Amino acid sequence: MARVTVAFQGERGSFSEEAAYKLLGLRIRVQPCETFVDTFAAVVGGKSQFCLVPIENTLAGSVYENYDLLLKHDLHIVGEVSLRIVHNLIAFPGTTLRNLRQVYSHPVALAQCSRFLARHAKIEKIPFYDTAGAVKMLAERRLRDAAAIASRTAAGVYQARILKTHLEDHRENYTRFLLLSQTATVARRANKTSIVFSTENVPGVLYRCLSVFALRDIDLTKMESRPLRGRPWEYFFYLDFIGNVKEERCRNALAHLGEVTNFLRVLGCYERAERQV
Repeated sequence: MARVTVAFQGERGSFSEEAAYKLLGLRIRVQPCETFVDTFAAVVGGKSQFCLVPIENTLAGSVYENYDLLLKHDLHIVGEVSLRIVHNLIAFPGTTLRNLRQVYSHPVALAQCSRFLARHAKIEKIPFYDTAGAVKMLAERRLRDAAAIASRTAAGVYQARILKTHLEDHRENYTRFLLLSQTATVARRANKTSIVFSTENVPGVLYRCLSVFALRDIDLTKMESRPLRGRPWEYFFYLDFIGNVKEERCRNALAHLGEVTNFLRVLGCYERAERQV
């Protein structure tokens, strides 16, 4: 059977690639993309069957660009995975913690390792466009007094050494990723649904929208609002809830919601990621 192709943002060895392997196994074919826009376009244009994109991090919050791209493109959420983010100090032979002068990584990764960097104040912190991209750059330049903060996968891809692991300030550092496809499928074990809707800007309308779930004891797990462009102070509301769209209570809740909204779209129904402990 032909291997499926999964697009992701970043270089080989990124946390997104690591998440793709965790969700789909090691036999997939990966397709690195420069931007999130390119990642979505790879699926829309038929170059990749799937793309995997981060949607939220337990420390940094939501990835707003990907919420907007979900609405822009007619792709469907068919799975999710939660990845524990472990930051590693990665370098090449000849570099040690003692002679280290520079460290490269994505600004978010540098911020999440502030305690380690504060203890080594002489090390210059240099923001880079991608964690794995920083390791790739070191591999190309063979800098002797520089390191990168990135994933263990990146160290393996570029045959680098891990000088120190678990640099992150908080161990409860997880990123949730969504798997997207052009084809909407609802697996037998699907137990989570994501939707987006908008309403008129009138008093009490959001209460009425959320009550359709409360009345049916449906658990809401995430809610996010994004500006409705061209209509100041109005919003799209993204909502995740536990349940399958084929369940009667979920079908009824969505039908009820459709009566009190002026736009409603089901983004996907899929199997919930395992809880992290």
